[in-house]
Amino acid sequence: MNMKGLICEKWGEIDDLIYGDLPMPDMDKDQIMIKVKAVGINFPDGLIVKGLYQFKPPFPFCPGGEVSGVVAAIGEEVKDVQVGDHVAAMTGWNGLAQYAVIQAADATVVPKEVPFADAAAMLYTYGTVKHAFDDRAKLKAGEKVAILGAAGGIGMAGIDLATQIGAEVIALASTQEKLDACRQRGAHHTVNYLEQDVKTALKALGGVDVVLDPVGGEASEKAFRCLRWEGRHLVVGFTAGQIPKLPLNLALLKGSSLVGVFFGRFKMEFPDDYKANNVSLIKDLAAGNLKPYIHKTYSFEEAKQAIKDIDNRKAIGKLVVVL
Repeated sequence: MNMKGLICEKWGEIDDLIYGDLPMPDMDKDQIMIKVKAVGINFPDGLIVKGLYQFKPPFPFCPGGEVSGVVAAIGEEVKDVQVGDHVAAMTGWNGLAQYAVIQAADATVVPKEVPFADAAAMLYTYGTVKHAFDDRAKLKAGEKVAILGAAGGIGMAGIDLATQIGAEVIALASTQEKLDACRQRGAHHTVNYLEQDVKTALKALGGVDVVLDPVGGEASEKAFRCLRWEGRHLVVGFTAGQIPKLPLNLALLKGSSLVGVFFGRFKMEFPDDYKANNVSLIKDLAAGNLKPYIHKTYSFEEAKQAIKDIDNRKAIGKLVVVL
């Protein structure tokens, strides 16, 4: 028996992906099979196709590292998940297919009233930011946080979670359209880093306690220079394509910290904490306390375009493929 998938057969461009048949995935006794209903598209989906991501799966594989769907089958040792449950999960890859197999422990049960698209837009971005704010920065109410690339998936989740905590948010983005979306999301201040000098703008706002940085590039050092005493600069990623080099004397003079946020390693090292974070996020989603900003949904036949759009930075918030 076969299933349909968006297949990567070699490292290359997103346009090289092909729609085709794949054998149904095998399932071990501690795993579950998900009938995929929605896939959250993230920046690494393009990188993994090009062979530029830190994980390089064997060929053939399907991109798509974040899914929601219905449990279609369970292994004999699985106790906490039942056939018919709605779940969300991080898969790493192989999400853009009709079925996905994961470890049962990696699945988070989702209330059935939650739309699949919303569930598929939570765990990657919100999970990363929750880990960054709660576990790494210990962000507190009343602190000031600057968010680079604030209109992206990580950035929009950052605005949502920071305002929930009670922090004051400065959103940095490259267009007025993106800044307006950040304001609507709840950002208290906005900075256009193509038209304004980041250092000057952040200094004028009194500096910041925390920087959430999924971007890298030139803005990183300027933001780092605006940290207050004992500030924390959260290194999430480098969507600008440039890894900055920071003068370490700044950390000494400010008593500040450069803090790595490696969400995948956190999942490996602290699986119980990772699971608890996911359960908390889905609970807040179901209660209406959090809501992912979904810029656009795509059909399965449009999945290649969704990856291209996020790779070309055409998204505000999240893009989701609905099967």
